[in-house]
Amino acid sequence: VLQNLSQTPVLRELLKEAKMPGTTVKIESPELCLLCCFSFKQEPQLIKLDQPGPLTLAMHQFVTEMQETKKGVVTPKELFAQVCKKAIRFKGYQQQDSHELLRYLLDGMRTEE
Repeated sequence: VLQNLSQTPVLRELLKEAKMPGTTVKIESPELCLLCCFSFKQEPQLIKLDQPGPLTLAMHQFVTEMQETKKGVVTPKELFAQVCKKAIRFKGYQQQDSHELLRYLLDGMRTEE
């Protein structure tokens, strides 16, 4: 899950921008309409970001480390610690489903907005 997220360009760019408080991010929807034959263009959404929370900062740090080519092994210790603070069920290193980690990670970052 974390490797896939670290290779998601839109997420990497948003995390980079989110690190700087007071940034306004423009999110554009693709020009696609599945219900009709006509394309349409939606207006981009402008979102002003506040100070990022600890989970978002840990995710930014992890994604940055994953992108560094000189790094050998990347350990998500800080990111995992922040996930455990939001979702106690992950404490204790018991096996969990990857989709649950994804859900708690993304929901946790969203609630820090």
